[in-house]
Amino acid sequence: MIMIISERFLCDSGRPSNRCTGQPHRAALILARGGSKGIPLKNIKSLAGVPLIAWVLRAALDSEVVDSVWVSTDHDEIERVARVWGAKVHRRSPEVSKDSSSSLETIQEFIRLRPEVDIVCHIQATSPCLHPHHIREALQMITEQGCDYVFSVVRRHQFHWEEVDKKEGKNPTPLNIDVAHRPRRQDWRGELYENGSFYFSTRKALENGLKQLGKIAYYEMLPEYSVDIDVDIDWPVAEQRVLRFGYFGREENAAVRLFLCKVSGCLTNGQIITSVSGEDHVAINARDVAGIHMLQRENIEVQSCGLVQIICYNCYTVKKNTSYVVNRAFRGYMCKIHSLGSRGVSLLIRSVWVAVIT
Repeated sequence: MIMIISERFLCDSGRPSNRCTGQPHRAALILARGGSKGIPLKNIKSLAGVPLIAWVLRAALDSEVVDSVWVSTDHDEIERVARVWGAKVHRRSPEVSKDSSSSLETIQEFIRLRPEVDIVCHIQATSPCLHPHHIREALQMITEQGCDYVFSVVRRHQFHWEEVDKKEGKNPTPLNIDVAHRPRRQDWRGELYENGSFYFSTRKALENGLKQLGKIAYYEMLPEYSVDIDVDIDWPVAEQRVLRFGYFGREENAAVRLFLCKVSGCLTNGQIITSVSGEDHVAINARDVAGIHMLQRENIEVQSCGLVQIICYNCYTVKKNTSYVVNRAFRGYMCKIHSLGSRGVSLLIRSVWVAVIT
């Protein structure tokens, strides 16, 4: 018996796609154009130590319900970051990379070039608090409940008023409130708004330009997960939110046995104090010392790396033996102190980074 499989139905690995097995191919797609106007290269800007786009890539990859994860971009650096974080890259054409190009046009180009894709999970890179369970539950509404289009929403308690031209002197009209009977928050369920986190749709719906939709549904996300970044002032708020509600990956049951830290610039407060006699002093943050005690109480060995280095401060070149300062600052805390040259510390930190895990 000879089996012929068309290239149309082969996935990137050369194996038959889900279409051969009767299962729809579900592709997560993140659009990340390089020409962001509000925040330049916003999609790869660091948010809480991680590129913005990486937060949603990690959630998509760990959801385990999508068959492929793609980033559509026209920018080399975005492509590099996307591949580092495990995504495939669709290099979009100049026709859909313009300021006037719509998301729909870009997604339609993607499915034209990827005929194996049956369901597109369009995820916004600017929603860093997305979790894998959001993707799983929303996708089930298409694969199990027969929806053609599913989008994310959030419940808000906001009163709307009609916008009027002040020159006309017309009174604004309330759109969702009786001013004489203004409800308390706990007595009002609020209203649903798109939060822009994701839009899932079938291939057929996209090919029809989302004009002939059958069954539509929304997926409600809790307010703490509904974060959107458009302008600079959104960034610090999003950073605090993601540190508390973001998805940091699968938990691994690993035990930390050794904590290795570079002293200069890490355990110091960034100040150099020179006495009248010419002695150099640095200040050690008491919170760092308390943290070291906490680690030691958990039987974690703490080792500090000192560095003899040249520091330029206020136009004066000062030679500072950090090892001497560190030994004095940390005496009594039972930390092992290592004095290394600049290359030694660089190689050590690069290879070990923060901790040795066994």
